[in-house]
Amino acid sequence: PEPPPCETCDREIILLLSLTNGFSTSSLQTPPCSILRAEPCGEDLGKLIILTATGELNTLDKKVPLELMKEMVTMLDDLNPSASDLDPKRIPLPPLVTLPHCQTQVVTNVAMSSSSPEDKECVVAVKFLGPQISLCRPAQRNSQWINIRIENPCFHSSPVMFSKKDGMFHIPGSGGHLIGSWDLHKHKNKPNIQRLRFKNLPELTKTKRELLHSCCTSQHLVESRTTDETFFVKCYRKATSRGVVKMKTKAVMVFKLDEEGNAVYTQDIGHLCIFLSKSEPFCVPANSISGMCPNIVEILDVDESAIVGLDESSLFSYSYTFRAPYHIPPQNILD
Repeated sequence: PEPPPCETCDREIILLLSLTNGFSTSSLQTPPCSILRAEPCGEDLGKLIILTATGELNTLDKKVPLELMKEMVTMLDDLNPSASDLDPKRIPLPPLVTLPHCQTQVVTNVAMSSSSPEDKECVVAVKFLGPQISLCRPAQRNSQWINIRIENPCFHSSPVMFSKKDGMFHIPGSGGHLIGSWDLHKHKNKPNIQRLRFKNLPELTKTKRELLHSCCTSQHLVESRTTDETFFVKCYRKATSRGVVKMKTKAVMVFKLDEEGNAVYTQDIGHLCIFLSKSEPFCVPANSISGMCPNIVEILDVDESAIVGLDESSLFSYSYTFRAPYHIPPQNILD
């Protein structure tokens, strides 16, 4: 028998839909931001406190149930600072179906092919921890999940992202040497596999090599829609040795990818900023929003906020418990 639906998991998926793939090219935009906490304001509600990528700490008028911050999950638009708290949009999702020997309780991340789940052609991909990835078009009538079992275990713990270039969902393999690609048609049962060739690797000291080898490594793919570039990002994190054990970023390496699978190490991504969190990664041109610093990678996780400067290898890390560890892309400012 199939396991009962996981309501907590459903709410987390819908939250990620509201925070995913929202980058647009309008000149009237909010800067990228992250949610720090909610300040209680009565009736079990709280006002959102956000930190923008330009360093501004703002308390918003937007109110959310405090329970959502405790659970780290919510419904569509509830934690989006630019969305209305009086009439938030809700996009119903079909019931999840768990494949044999898989689980749908723990979500790795969510990616979308369009910035709006109301678009009839928008495809939502949910990557679960383990071998299952599920895709659907939520705006279409009688939408159902297409469930795909990923046989290669190197993709089981990696996040999914959508590529505008080729219209497919990509997952970087653990270790960073493979990229698997899926869509709703050609690669449902057999993914397209691309092997990466790393080039221009930096000379590392013995101390730096030993440090990197002692870290946990995660891989991320992110596209810049303004420069038409694809980046492969390796994050190296290590558990702290004092006090409460938390993971802390020790290094980041960025590679530019081409269509032939060449991954060229770079310390210069120009005016771009890369944002990594539990939502889908995204790029923002720093010169599009006043006050943003270029050529950096910003990382947000459950126990850390980190900013890594690529040109001078500067790294700032701040330990904090984030109830909603999601970077929110720029949102259009409504007149």
